[in-house]
Amino acid sequence: MARNRLLIAAAILVILTGLTAGPMVSAQNEAGSDNLSQPEIDRIIKAFTAKETEFRKALNLYSFKRDAMIQSLGMGGQIQGEYHRVSNFTFDDQGNRYEKISFFPMPSFSGVTPEDLEDLGGIQPFALEPSKVDKYNIKYVGKEKIDELNLYVFEVIPKVVPDPKKIKERLFIGRVWVDDQDLQIVKTKGKGIPETKINKFPVVETYREQIGGRYWFPTYTYADEELIFDNAGPLHVRMRVRYSDFAPARADVKVIEVDGSELPDQELKPPPAKPKP
Repeated sequence: MARNRLLIAAAILVILTGLTAGPMVSAQNEAGSDNLSQPEIDRIIKAFTAKETEFRKALNLYSFKRDAMIQSLGMGGQIQGEYHRVSNFTFDDQGNRYEKISFFPMPSFSGVTPEDLEDLGGIQPFALEPSKVDKYNIKYVGKEKIDELNLYVFEVIPKVVPDPKKIKERLFIGRVWVDDQDLQIVKTKGKGIPETKINKFPVVETYREQIGGRYWFPTYTYADEELIFDNAGPLHVRMRVRYSDFAPARADVKVIEVDGSELPDQELKPPPAKPKP
């Protein structure tokens, strides 16, 4: 989200401090202690990052609908501006995304940036871009129970934060929740970085559901946060993004493999409870 008339500069130290020293510490207190050996932790990380790669590839075989709403709010919570975009997506065999916009009224909120739109298609629905997994340090935090799911919690931090002045690369910083049976990500919470003094991003929670009894695809993203800009007033933003109408887009859908073996048929599990809008 952008704020005008500010000097561009990196604010990476603030981001890392806020997401690790603050929310990350409290997250460890929330998660139940579970003493896993390092080899077991490494095995879990290898499994869920491999499946993350395969699920992202599997999404290329599906069409789906995305309903994205981003609002700026006043002090009393009243809506001051709105960006609403409804689209249908398909992918080709190379992973190229094609968007057909079905509803896009003239936005009354002008703070949506190209980075925000990039995050809608990448970091928010799938925190760990498959080709960028090696760019992260992934640390085990503990276990947490959400509804009927027992979940491993991992902290995800980029090894090196991109310099926005040199390269345009978006990375994720935050946490992921992994089902302890299927070893698949079912929830993420974090933001895209890098940020600058004029471009800040809210922390978003993304929830996934099983599609077709096999793939955990993102279905709901939510954020409600006051962004603080240097030399300017705060900006209160609320975001709701729904992903729906998943359907095989081509007739050549085939079983996706992980580590050389077919993914087993899985019992349908309820997704973690979503926050009320």
